[in-house]
Order: sequence, then structure tokens, then C-alpha cells
Amino acid sequence: MEVEEFLNKYSQGVRDFTGVNLTEANLSGVNLSGANLSQANLSISNLSGANLSQVNLNQAKLNVARLSGANLTQANLSAAILNVANLARADLREADLFQAAMIRTELIRAELSSANLSEANLTGADLGEARLRLANLRGANLSEANLRGTSLTGANLQQANLHGAELSRADLSGTDLRGAELRQANLGMANLTGADLRGANLRWADLSGVNLRWANLSEAKLSGANLSGADLSNANLMNTSLVHTDLSQANLIQVDWIGADLTGANLTGAKLYAVSRFGLKTEGINCEWVDLSPDGDRSQIYRLSAEEARRFFHQTSPTIRIIIDASLDQEANFALAATYYQISQEYPSFIRPASIEVGERRTTLNLRIDSDAQLFINAYLAASPFDNGKKVQENILSILQIVQEESEEYLLLESEKMELEKITNHINQTLKNIKKIKPGKYLSKNISKLDFFKAPTQITLTNSSEQALNVYQDFNFGKRFVVNNIWENLQNRIPDTKLALPPINLIFDFLKNSYL
Repeated sequence: MEVEEFLNKYSQGVRDFTGVNLTEANLSGVNLSGANLSQANLSISNLSGANLSQVNLNQAKLNVARLSGANLTQANLSAAILNVANLARADLREADLFQAAMIRTELIRAELSSANLSEANLTGADLGEARLRLANLRGANLSEANLRGTSLTGANLQQANLHGAELSRADLSGTDLRGAELRQANLGMANLTGADLRGANLRWADLSGVNLRWANLSEAKLSGANLSGADLSNANLMNTSLVHTDLSQANLIQVDWIGADLTGANLTGAKLYAVSRFGLKTEGINCEWVDLSPDGDRSQIYRLSAEEARRFFHQTSPTIRIIIDASLDQEANFALAATYYQISQEYPSFIRPASIEVGERRTTLNLRIDSDAQLFINAYLAASPFDNGKKVQENILSILQIVQEESEEYLLLESEKMELEKITNHINQTLKNIKKIKPGKYLSKNISKLDFFKAPTQITLTNSSEQALNVYQDFNFGKRFVVNNIWENLQNRIPDTKLALPPINLIFDFLKNSYL
């Protein structure tokens, strides 16, 4: 059909042009809104600036067509062939491009917000600075595509193939990239805040300087990736593969990465404040120094030898163990849980419930925490429900005060000055925090009437280097069955005095190996 005839029919109200052949036609600037051009052949045609809103181009051929600046809002381009077409600055909002062929198509600065590009083939396409906000690209092939500076906020890229794609400085905040293929992709300086990358393949990808705050990278594969200078604060890296990954000077503040594989990774200069350092695979890790300052401002730099780095990234969690010389009953269990719940509402470091082992004669509470720095204050809180809790707390305060008073005498060597400053700063802050605590306000009703909480206790702290420190043991602990199995007689015969404090050298060794 000739162009003139085609345009005359359209002007007369005809809209169905299924299968029409308009190859090499010049239709620039024309209005074809609402026309049915399904299966039409428009290859090499000029449609630049044309109004094609709500046009049906299902299975149409548009190879090498010029559509720059065209209006294709809500157009149906499903299964259309647009290979090497020019769609620069075209408006494709809410357009349907399901399974469209767009190999090496030019879409520079195109508007594709809320468009459906699921399963589309965009291999080698140029989408530089395009807008794809809330677009559906599930299962799309974007391998080797250019998406530099592209806005993909909230887009669906589940299972998409972005192998070798250029995504530097792209905005991918809030995008769904679950299971996406991103091998060797360049994401340098991209914004991936809050993105969902669970199970994504990012092997050998360039993520230098990328913003991954609050992103979910659990089970993702990042082996060999470059994350130098990246911001991963508060990100989820649980069970993530980071083998030989470059994390030098990356911000990992409050990251959750239990189960991550860091074998051979480079963490020199990483910001690691409030980061759990257990449950990790760290063989062959490279880490010359780390930043443990709360704001990542390098105010607390710690240099590590190879051996110190190995111990720094340990595989055990700090634990508070309380052994009670009585068997736990249901009423006491309820009161204990209620008390610890009240404490956790004010102290987030106490949020994990205690694991409880109940025997015929004794009960063992194990409270696992995320940081060595919280051991003393959490032990102080954990002792609150027990009758000898005040004595436990007095012991803890005495231990901390001894460190304050005798630290300079104990650490005289030049090489230990950094350890001295680290320990004393932590102790001073812990004492300050403890003085604000009012343990009595957390106690569950009737707790003082229950026999379980009157029983003798033993409290031991174990740091992340698996060193133990016994902070309290009741003099009557373990002696309940000594005198004819009569507990009352034993109470009358043995005074309730507290155990002597641990030797100062044991206290300092415990603190030095806690990496506070």
C-alpha cells in the first residue's frame, strides 16, 4: 500500500491495517493514534515524531525504523521486531513490549516508565539515561546493554540477563533483581538502595562506590566482584558468596552477613562498626586495618597482623552463661521470659531470647549477643531477676572499676598503648551506661516469690575469641545436696559470700582478645 492511500484511509476513519506493508515509508510526524498495525511491515520506515499512542503493533516488523521522539504511550508492541531501531527520546510509557526483539535498539533518554518489557530481547541495546521507573523487565535479556545513568527505580528485573551490561551511575533503588544474571556488569557508582538481589549472580561485577544501603544480597554470588568503597550499611549478606571479593574501604556498618563466605576477600580499610564477626568463612582473608568508628570517620582505626585478622573474624558468638542451681518450672519460665522481654524493649542488644537447658537439678541460660562490647552491660541486665542479682552487678562494677584504676600499671609497653586506650574507652562508656540502668523496673510481678530465682547462680562470659571469664559464683553454688539433701540446713551453715574477683591479668587478657 502506498503511503498516500494509507493516510487517506486513516483520515476517513479506517483503523484496521493488519499486515500492511509500509517498508521505507516516510511517516514522520503523522497521527496514527489507535490504529491496528499488527503484523505490519514498517522496517526502515521513518516514524520519528509520530503519534502512535495506543497503536496495535503486535508482531509488527520495525527493523531499523526511525521512531525518535515518537509517542508510543500504551502502544501494543508485544512480539514486535525492533532490532537496530532508533527510539531515542521516544515516549513508551505503559507500552506493552512483551517478548519484543530490540537487539541493539537505540533508546537513549526514552521514557519507558511502567512499560512491560518482560522477556524482551534488548541485547546490546542503548538505554543510556532512559527512564524505566516501575517497568517490568522480568526475564528480559539486557546482556551487553548500555544502561548508564538510567533510572530503574522500583523496576522488576527478576531473572533478567544483565551479563556484561553497563549500569554505572544507574538508579536501581528499590528494584527487584532476584535471581538476575549480572556477571561482569559495570555498576560503578550506581544507586541500589533497598534493592532486592537475593540469589543474584554478580561474579566479577564492578560495584565500586555503589550504594547498596539496606539492600538484600542474601544467597547472592559476588565472587571476584569489586566492592571497593561501596556502601553496604545495613545490607543483608546472609549466606552470600564473597570469595576473593574486594571490599576494601567498603562501608559495612551494621551489615548482617552470618554464613557469608569471605575466603580470600580483601577487607582492608572496611568500616565494621556493629558488625557480627562470627559465623563467617574467612580463610586467606586480607585485612591490614579496619575502621570501627560508629560513623565510619576513621576515628577508631585498628591495624591487624595476619594472625590478628584471623582471630578478628572468628566463628563464635559472645555468650553470657547463667547456671542456676535449680530446675526451671513453668511459672518461673513465664516470669523470666516476661522480664527479659521488658529489658529487650529498651536495650536492642538484648533482643535474642535465651536458649534454656533444663536438667533435674540445674538450669542453664545461654544468651548470645552480637558484640563483645555488649557483654558486661548485658550480663548486668541478665542478672536482674535473681535474688543475688545485686551481688552479680556489684561484681561486674568492681571488675570494670579495677580495669579503670589499674590499666596504666598493667599495660606499660609502648606496643600496648593502643590496647590500653581501646579498653579504657570501652570501660568508661560501659560504666556510664550501667549507671543509667534501673534493674528493678523490668522485673515481672511475683518474681521475688518464686524459689527458682532464690537459687545460687554462676555467671560466665565468653568472648568472641572463646575466652571465658567467670564474673560471679555464689558460695553455695553446687552445694545444695551436700548435707543430707537438706537445702535449708546448708543455707544456715554456709554464709552467702561472693567469690573473689578474677585476677587482673585474666581480666585484661579477656578484654584484649575481645576486640572492643
